[in-house]
Amino acid sequence: MSDLNINYIEIQSPIGPLVLAAEGGGLCHIEFGTFADVEPKLKKWSERWYGTTQWKGTYTPVLTETVHQLEQYFAGDRTVFEIPLDLRGTPFQVKVWEALTRIPYGRVCSYKDIGQAIQSEKAVRAVGGANNRNPVPIIVPCHRVIGADGSLVGYGGGLNVKIHLLQHEGYAV
Repeated sequence: MSDLNINYIEIQSPIGPLVLAAEGGGLCHIEFGTFADVEPKLKKWSERWYGTTQWKGTYTPVLTETVHQLEQYFAGDRTVFEIPLDLRGTPFQVKVWEALTRIPYGRVCSYKDIGQAIQSEKAVRAVGGANNRNPVPIIVPCHRVIGADGSLVGYGGGLNVKIHLLQHEGYAV
């Protein structure tokens, strides 16, 4: 087991409490809920991807900047995030998450569109799975992905949160 600590803070947002986590110089996780509510899930995730279950409630420059940019986003003053990320996942997942960052603010696309963007047109289900495992929602805008038929499909934070984020960005749900 590593002696590495994942740094985290809890914030309140218009969509409820969020846990923001960073390691090294990058944001590595955002989880919906309070730390107390999601701690087992976070520790399982960090053990897999960082080899540690140690979490430390402390501000870092990356976490401070993330709070600032999220406040701007929710105030309607930011449409693009400029936060260093430390994305841990399979190579396929990381490729999907990087494609998600290219979906413009206020726009949506389908899982098939993401598959085409990463030259994996037939991997719609795998794209959906990677989208579902996005460790930094909002910043990596998985909420902007909808079904090919226009349906909203699921969202890790709940469908009501997805609707809130899309409406916040001006998308008519």
